[in-house]
Amino acid sequence: MNMRMRRAAVAVAATTMAVSLAACGSAKESGDKTTTTDSGKKGDDLKIGLLLPENVTARYEKFDKPIIEKKVGELTGGKAEVVYANAKQDATLQAQQVDTMITNKVDALIVDAVDAKAIENSVKKAKDAGIPVVAFDRLAEGPIDAYTSFDNEEVGRVQGKALLEALGDAAKPTIVMMNGSITDPNAALFKKGAKSVLDGKVTYGKEYDTKEWKPENANSNMEGAITALGKDKIVGVYSANDGMAGGIIQALKSAGLSKLPPVTGQDAELAGVQRIVTGEQFMSVYKPYPQEGIVAAEMAVALAKGEKLDTIATSKVDNAGTKGIATVLVPVVSLTKENINDTVIKDGIYTIDEICTAKYKAACDAAGLK
Repeated sequence: MNMRMRRAAVAVAATTMAVSLAACGSAKESGDKTTTTDSGKKGDDLKIGLLLPENVTARYEKFDKPIIEKKVGELTGGKAEVVYANAKQDATLQAQQVDTMITNKVDALIVDAVDAKAIENSVKKAKDAGIPVVAFDRLAEGPIDAYTSFDNEEVGRVQGKALLEALGDAAKPTIVMMNGSITDPNAALFKKGAKSVLDGKVTYGKEYDTKEWKPENANSNMEGAITALGKDKIVGVYSANDGMAGGIIQALKSAGLSKLPPVTGQDAELAGVQRIVTGEQFMSVYKPYPQEGIVAAEMAVALAKGEKLDTIATSKVDNAGTKGIATVLVPVVSLTKENINDTVIKDGIYTIDEICTAKYKAACDAAGLK
């Protein structure tokens, strides 16, 4: 592993273990309605709103939500209320959820936007109501006060470099490029980073922007690519995340390929890690969720208290209408079969037992995961 990235992974390990995922019980969902966690008395105590974009990708409910809730509680001595809602990939629903947060008079709002542009008006409403907004994971439009995410161009570069490594010395091999949703600004950054590495070294046989990041849409796109190019002509697939990688791999298997081409991914989802163990997926990008969630909580609590972010933010970014947004970008790690032990297992994201179920035991033994 790159030493800089290795240090980054090790640095968050202790924090990850401290942020017990048992904290999941601190906020209960009921349908599309917002729900609250009240671990202390109300009145003058802080109320932090948390809006996440969907519940298909495992990270949001399994990692981000409990980590943020846990850290908000730690920062406020347990006297904070976390108001939570998940938009389930519906930008209109998320706009309604912002309105509910404003009505509930939250003191700060953490938002991972379904559609970064569509949410601009909602961000303005929150700002007009005196509610500071932290853009989480995706840089939303509007008067954002703070932003934390991963270095998304670096994510793409890491994916591109890994794919080239897997392809070896072949001269301009034909690949399929499966990008994320055009409504997600991160998808454009992943694409930009990947192409900065891949351009001139591969041939893009087919390229897709995958609606809503859905695996079934990636599956359909891949079926179209196989029909257009021929299954034996595709020697690699750039997939922007693990969910889509699963759909892509299913399409490749259904087409009868005796040997699967290398497929990239992102998010280190459990199913993705298991595919890496078996060799069906070449790599993923491990993003230390605890560090990102902790920073978001720190920013939201500080802003809710009227404090500056000078001691938290390490850089600044601009969106279309706001300059100098206080920002923290978290480094990422290329996850392959060789470093599963040193990353997601060491950081407490998954246990050996979670990865190495009966179906994967032989592959885990061969990979040294015991």
